[in-house]
Amino acid sequence: MLSAAPTLKIGPYAVDPAVVLAPMAGITNVAFRQLCREFGSPTSLYVCEMITARAIVERDSKTMEMITFGADEHPRSLQLYGVDPTSMREATKLIVGEDRADHIDMNFGCPVPKVTRKGGGAALPYKRQLFRQIVRAAVRAAEPAGVPVTVKFRIGIDDEHLTYLDAGRIAEDEGAQAVALHARTAAQRYSGQADWTAIARLKEVVSSVPVLGNGDIFSAQDALDMVARTGCDGVVVGRGCLGRPWLFGELQAAFRGEPVPAGPSLGRVAEILGRHGRLLAAHLGEEKGLRDLRKHMAWYLKGFPVGAELRRSLAMVSTLTELDDLLGGLDPDAPFPQDAEGPRGRQGSPAKVVLPEGWLDDPEDAMTPSAEDVHSGG
Repeated sequence: MLSAAPTLKIGPYAVDPAVVLAPMAGITNVAFRQLCREFGSPTSLYVCEMITARAIVERDSKTMEMITFGADEHPRSLQLYGVDPTSMREATKLIVGEDRADHIDMNFGCPVPKVTRKGGGAALPYKRQLFRQIVRAAVRAAEPAGVPVTVKFRIGIDDEHLTYLDAGRIAEDEGAQAVALHARTAAQRYSGQADWTAIARLKEVVSSVPVLGNGDIFSAQDALDMVARTGCDGVVVGRGCLGRPWLFGELQAAFRGEPVPAGPSLGRVAEILGRHGRLLAAHLGEEKGLRDLRKHMAWYLKGFPVGAELRRSLAMVSTLTELDDLLGGLDPDAPFPQDAEGPRGRQGSPAKVVLPEGWLDDPEDAMTPSAEDVHSGG
């Protein structure tokens, strides 16, 4: 059992409880973040989808639309991805100069081939000097505005190319206000088990700024266990909250030593789904918003007794009226099922990481890899 809840401060912001919603492409838009905040604490951190630095600099219209925050969302957390110190510096200057975010998180953890093949995401920390230059560029550009910069990374590219301890030291050295470790290699993607012992090891190496743990938090108990086993200063939750935004309420209760609420009935899940649909419609328009909601249906309904035909209809929903009608067909009294516990979201299989040619030849090579994508998102 956790003896005391972790206290977390990132720059001027007290993060209470010490819980962070991980950015997920196509998921953590303003609607989903608001839903998570309604269940959890307004003073936890809820990070927007990953934004490409070059897309910010070039003011790509889709990207600028993605940097949308709620009127009462504070602090506003934005995650930046880049492979070039210059574009990272310019993007950060624009963000802080136009007061578009209160906190910048840097992504060096993405294992997706379209990112790693350009030397980005989880591939980049292998190039120690380039990694240092990119972190330095963002921190220095954000400093005058008092905007804290944090850095998220993985254990390494694969078991033969571990980078997390060097990445932690470098980020701390260059002024990052916290580091977060997804305790898998890029080659693992989301498969297998996260190695929480790596979080404990990073905590031993990085001593002056908070260390956050990420990987395999699917319940409030998982979060308590991670903190107890690793000594980390807070937890980052990604796939565990897919179709389960109420997890943030459970995490808040657990960290505050209160009873963790029971999982919702199917009737309550229907209410939450309706709320999610309306938030998406307000953000994206009804047609686009309901189309976006479809991907969440299987996660929300996991384990519940819902017929195949009704599931299919919900996965094709196109209007709010239709959504309400279909949700009315669910059994409101069905209790939260045991089958809904545990891992959710993509897991996939381990795979060889796609890297630029010759990427592993010289870890000290600081040359910027090929140009970044000009579009953000998944």
